[in-house]
Amino acid sequence: MPGVRDVSAEAFIKAYSSHLKRSGKLDIPTWVDTVKTGCQKELAPYDPDWYYVRAAAVARHIYLRKSVGVGALAKLHGTKKRRGTRPNRHQDSSTGVQRSVVQGLEKIGVLELAQDGGRRISQDGMRDLDRIATAVLEQERAEEDEEEEDEDEDEDEDEAEEEADDE
Repeated sequence: MPGVRDVSAEAFIKAYSSHLKRSGKLDIPTWVDTVKTGCQKELAPYDPDWYYVRAAAVARHIYLRKSVGVGALAKLHGTKKRRGTRPNRHQDSSTGVQRSVVQGLEKIGVLELAQDGGRRISQDGMRDLDRIATAVLEQERAEEDEEEEDEDEDEDEDEAEEEADDE
C-alpha cells in the first residue's frame, strides 16, 4: 500500500491542507491573519490558508520521523535573517506558531505525545495521511495515463496526415 513517502512533498502538502480546510476540524486561532511566522520576517504570510499548509507540512514531517519537538519544527521552518551589511544567518521560526499547529493537530487526533518528549503520529493520523497519499498517487497516475493517451492520439493523427500526403 502506498504511503506518504511515495508521494512528492508538494503534492501531498497541497492535498492534505485542502483536506484540513474542507473538514473544518482544525481550529484556527484569531491571530492567524496578523502574526509573523518569525522575527526575521517583515510581514505576515500573503496566503490566507497558510495555517493549513503549515499544519500539513508539520504532520508530514512528524510522519516521516519517530518523534519531533516544537524546537525542531521551528528550526525546520526557519529561514535566513538579513542583517544588513553583515552576512546572513539562519533564524528559527516562531515557536508559538509551531506550538499552536501541533496542539491543533493533537486536538483533532492526528498527533499524540511521545514518551521521550515531543509529538508523534497517532494510528488514526497515520491512516488518514496514508489514505490521502494514496488518493494523490492515484490522481497522478490518472493524469499520466491521460497524457499518454493524448500523445498516442497525436501520433495517430500525424501518421494519418502522412499517409494522406503520400497518396
